[in-house]
Amino acid sequence: MSPLKLIGGVAVEKKTSRLKRLQRRFIVCGLTPIMLLFFIFSVVPIIFSIVMSFYNYNGFPGAPFVGLANYKMLFQDPEFLGALKNTVVFVLVAVVLNICISTFLAVLIKSLRKKGARSFFRGWMFLPAVVPIVAVCYVWLIMFDPANGVLNQALMALGMDHPINWLNDPRTALFSIVLVTLWCDLGYNLVILMSGLDNIPNMFLEAAEIDGASAWKTYWTVIFPMMKPMHATVAVLTALGTWNDVMTPLVIMSGTKGTTLPLAQLNFQTQFGTNYNLAFASYLLALIPILIFYVICQKQILNGVANGAVKG
Repeated sequence: MSPLKLIGGVAVEKKTSRLKRLQRRFIVCGLTPIMLLFFIFSVVPIIFSIVMSFYNYNGFPGAPFVGLANYKMLFQDPEFLGALKNTVVFVLVAVVLNICISTFLAVLIKSLRKKGARSFFRGWMFLPAVVPIVAVCYVWLIMFDPANGVLNQALMALGMDHPINWLNDPRTALFSIVLVTLWCDLGYNLVILMSGLDNIPNMFLEAAEIDGASAWKTYWTVIFPMMKPMHATVAVLTALGTWNDVMTPLVIMSGTKGTTLPLAQLNFQTQFGTNYNLAFASYLLALIPILIFYVICQKQILNGVANGAVKG
């Protein structure tokens, strides 16, 4: 080996090592402030809430330890149990409908031959995601109006006998909030799912077409297995958003209790806002199910990153 090649190899190695050190330094300097803020304003309050949920906390030092008494009080409160039921139903219905509808639309737009048409519909469907939620809620309030709302006018034109009181009828109130949530989230989830569809190699789809597989069979045998990480991502984001959603029920229902009151709004506007003991316990109970759901879906997301289905 010549001295020139040896010297050149050493120079390249030193340059690569220096580049790696600069990259590590940039990552540390860039992430440290973010992680520090996240720890101070997210992790510390969560830990504090968990610890204080076992005390009779009144805002002053020396609170007595009460164990699980706060949780027993919660599960004896019918308003909390009703809000917990509303939240679970709200999240389950919103997640299932969101995944099904956004997946159908993503596959439908992906099947368009012209790239310009795909870009147009993708951008058009994403527009609701950038509109302020309060403005969206007020538009839907006008549409839900029993006398002059667009929805009732359309249904009456189709032959419905009497208008629906969307927001005051217990049978339709929760569905109305789900409808607003779907309209806001579909575009965002559509973009995520379409990015997953774009990452599926064409050779798999072409092989299915050569084998004579129908569009339905192609989806279930080729597209769906490769889209599991993207579906898990959409499920986690939708569940987090709906579980912690305060603004949509608050604006749509104007603080109405009953069949539409979720946990997040209950913590925001009722006695839990001033009763520290129940508030800490309620926050923890609201956190546990979503953490379990996140851990379950995280396996699919990590598998997708490892297999290249999700770009990390």
